[in-house]
Amino acid sequence: MTLFDKKVGARVKGLRIKTGLSQQELANKMKISRVSLSQIENGERKVCAQEITELSKIFNISTDMLLNLEKDIVVKLEESNIPNQIKKEEMRIRVPQKNLGKFKEALLYILNKVGSKPNIGETVIYKLLYFIDFNFYEKYEEQFIGATYIKNHYGPTPKEFHKIIETMENRDLIKVKDTFFRYPQTKYLPKRAADLTKLNAIETNIIDDVLKKLSDMTASQISDYSHNDVPWLTTEDGQRIDYEKVFYRTQPYSVRIDSGKNI
Repeated sequence: MTLFDKKVGARVKGLRIKTGLSQQELANKMKISRVSLSQIENGERKVCAQEITELSKIFNISTDMLLNLEKDIVVKLEESNIPNQIKKEEMRIRVPQKNLGKFKEALLYILNKVGSKPNIGETVIYKLLYFIDFNFYEKYEEQFIGATYIKNHYGPTPKEFHKIIETMENRDLIKVKDTFFRYPQTKYLPKRAADLTKLNAIETNIIDDVLKKLSDMTASQISDYSHNDVPWLTTEDGQRIDYEKVFYRTQPYSVRIDSGKNI
């Protein structure tokens, strides 16, 4: 289990204690065994999406507040008149090693596939990269591109994007300033095909699945869509989005639910 699982378990245990519930009482409310709850609280077992939803109902807080380990929680139960406050816990995230070669080839693969579409500007590309990276991590528990995504008002933003673009501009791609529905837009057009020797079939399949589902969305539509994904929801503004949070996704975002039918 990961540090994130241990933090989630500690949060569940803290909420249980603060609200005066025994392990058996909370387990009964969740419809799981006391042993399973003990494993969750000790960080030895992941909390599934359905259990996160159940816990949010039991503790009367939103799922994003439950999973946001850096934010204070005020517990409000129907049977309790006095709210109790949980102390803020610090979550430390390990920064993954970036694979710049894969980033470049994945970006070129995307641009060759959908870059000519009028809606595909920089904002849409940011979100496509985010869903490619996070879907891959959820499905295979490994990094693909491994970019660092920051939460901002418009959705997840890959921190390294512009530095990498600087190394690619005029050689691998060209940057074009344009408008889309009278809004300014930055487009990137490929000057060469992606080097598929650097992308395997599993990686291109993940890219293709994301493009099939999301590449027709406008910047506004895909930004709004990203705002309901658990990793984005449970991250503070301006902070790095933790890859481990994909394991708490719900429909329609999870790529594991329903035997991988959803993207």
